[in-house]
Amino acid sequence: MAEQRKEEGEVEVIHSWSPPRSLSTSLTYSFAQRDDMEVLDEPLYANFLRVTGFDRPYREELLSTMEPDGNKVLDTVISGPGKKKYRFCKHMAKQWVPGLSSDLLKKGKHFILIRNPLDILPSFHKVVPPSFLELGFADLVGIYNELVALGKPPPIIDAAELGQNPEATLRGLCEDLDIPFQASMLKWEAGPKPIDGIWAPWWYKSVHKSTGFEPPRKYPMPFPLSLYDVLEQSLPLYNFLWRHVRHTSHLLKSPLPTPDLPVPANAKLLAWVGDEILPRDSAKVSVFDSVVQGGDSVWEGLRIYNGKIFKLEEHLDRLFDSAKALAFENVPTREEVKEAIFRTLIRNGMFDNTHIRLSLTRGKKVTSGMSPAFNLYGCTLIVLPEWKPPVYDNTSGITLVTATTRRNSPNNLDSKIHHNNLLNNILAKIEGNNANAGDAIMLDKDGYVSETNATNIFLVKKGRVLTPHADYCLPGITRATVMDLVVKEKFVLEERNISLSEFHTADEVWTTGTMGELTPVTKIDGRVIGDGKVGPVTRQLQAAYKKLTESSGCFYPPKIRVNAARKSLPFGIDSVLVDSEPYADSVEGSRRLSSHRRCQ
Repeated sequence: MAEQRKEEGEVEVIHSWSPPRSLSTSLTYSFAQRDDMEVLDEPLYANFLRVTGFDRPYREELLSTMEPDGNKVLDTVISGPGKKKYRFCKHMAKQWVPGLSSDLLKKGKHFILIRNPLDILPSFHKVVPPSFLELGFADLVGIYNELVALGKPPPIIDAAELGQNPEATLRGLCEDLDIPFQASMLKWEAGPKPIDGIWAPWWYKSVHKSTGFEPPRKYPMPFPLSLYDVLEQSLPLYNFLWRHVRHTSHLLKSPLPTPDLPVPANAKLLAWVGDEILPRDSAKVSVFDSVVQGGDSVWEGLRIYNGKIFKLEEHLDRLFDSAKALAFENVPTREEVKEAIFRTLIRNGMFDNTHIRLSLTRGKKVTSGMSPAFNLYGCTLIVLPEWKPPVYDNTSGITLVTATTRRNSPNNLDSKIHHNNLLNNILAKIEGNNANAGDAIMLDKDGYVSETNATNIFLVKKGRVLTPHADYCLPGITRATVMDLVVKEKFVLEERNISLSEFHTADEVWTTGTMGELTPVTKIDGRVIGDGKVGPVTRQLQAAYKKLTESSGCFYPPKIRVNAARKSLPFGIDSVLVDSEPYADSVEGSRRLSSHRRCQ
């Protein structure tokens, strides 16, 4: 008995989960080359056929030669004693069927091998008709989620990277599995193997010709369009898993590390695209959308203060005016846009310190091209909310430089249309970035100051407040708000052409915009503004603007209120509470809620 225990003992099981046609057999052969590994080829296959009733050319033979009770297989074969330290078990994800013991995932080590369904489907149909269930991507995501819930997030490798760079991929996988890499894993002899299942003649013809991992073909096979529906169903699940792959190399993949977000909480936001709310990484527009094809879109920036959207009606006025100026058709109604905004904010629990980038594109085209005649699907609405404090230093001020890029003339593209084609501004912003400045001043064709690349601009000289005419610049809503406040605070306001030298010699300068609010400027082109500190007029108007944002705005729907209790949310905002009555998802409920909304 002691001799038997010496020969056979407890083994550490490594489970591989994958879709079919994903180099899983090659990977099995790879692990079989190790001197510390025994290998099992789909030990749960018979149980899968018994439970699902799926047909196979070898079904009867398989059921008569393999144990069809999955839990018996788990206890006696997968978890049974062995002669080597490790046991590698290859599983198709779809073989994770109801009735299997939870010990299957709770015990052992697990990893996931994926392959793009674009590459799987063209060859899969040679044995059985392809279907969403046969590919098993839903099962694969389920396995991933179960393992994450168990505190065992599995390593994920991609077949393309395994073929392209097998040693680096295998080394990384072995590291994740906490087992030593062995160079023997890179090569094996051609031909059938004793470890092959009885299904090998149907599935393994190609891998039997191999002696190692081979790089993927440079140009892929044509995709059979008869399988387009299966591709559409499976590809989002593959993409979800692909985002968790430990990458070693990939075509068109940036070598840059994943950047940190300015506000980490925005990693898990929800955005409205078209007519649905989607997670951040899934919130995308079609490649046929006009905003992609030509920057053909209009937009607004909105800010949320204490459960209210500031100047919502004014922003929507400008949004619809811009859409009309560009001859958009099939535009959503004002109420539909409001509904999308409120639903998106509420889904995110965003009630304060939030900025929205609201975009309305001309919509998707039926074919690539410039002509709006191709836009037959209606406009695309995008509501992108983020936790975002003011983007400038409104306490100490910022520095500006003057760009050589001139502001668009109305002769070319009227800036009063709040469009997404911002290359004119971006070129100026590049100059500002290169000078390590907060932003860049843009002049008009005659050399007068128009605005900055992102904001309107004001100056104070001898107690008088001046701002440029809005001939070349966007007449901003924050600009108009501050102009009203200037008058209410009993300052003299003058709107006229202003030269650059007047800004250089001003007593105070500030910029205005929804994203940054009212931002002091302490230096322009190396010239110190005033005494280099935030001036008294600027501070007075900042205070007046803050008071206005606290007292006015468009309220959220009833039964949605800001909780008075202070809790820790992104950069110290108040916590929020959604009361017991849910936000209506029905048309009738939406009308009822809309009737109660009011803006101050």
